[in-house]
Amino acid sequence: MNESVVLYQCPDCGYIVEVVNPGSPELICSGEAFAATCVEVAAGLECCGKKMVKLESNTVEASQEKHLPVAEWLATGQVEVKVGAAAHPMTSEHWIRWIWAVADGQVQRVELEPEQSPEAVFSVKEAGDVVLYAYCNLHGLWKTLLPR
Repeated sequence: MNESVVLYQCPDCGYIVEVVNPGSPELICSGEAFAATCVEVAAGLECCGKKMVKLESNTVEASQEKHLPVAEWLATGQVEVKVGAAAHPMTSEHWIRWIWAVADGQVQRVELEPEQSPEAVFSVKEAGDVVLYAYCNLHGLWKTLLPR
């Protein structure tokens, strides 16, 4: 099972779309297919009249120690996630918008607001490795792996 999340963002309004079924890497889009079946959304996923941009994790120049999800397994089998080894700011100008845990074909998401703590607990008791994502409103998508 591919535990990778494929996200596209509007360069103007910031709207984000998750591609649930990114298709096969061998698929070549002719521009006639539906966007969700094309690996690179060659059919043209647009918002605000512009082509949406694929979000790549860990590529924005920013402090990794404040953006990478840091997690640990709890005795209950749950995963506790905190964004950043050093606490990430959570102000109305700069905050973590959401944290995702992807494991065994399931996606769990916790949405956050300014002034909340950038942390979450996920129930993934029977899961193997867990892929964790955090999205900063200024510095984009961040990803890390928590091995079982």
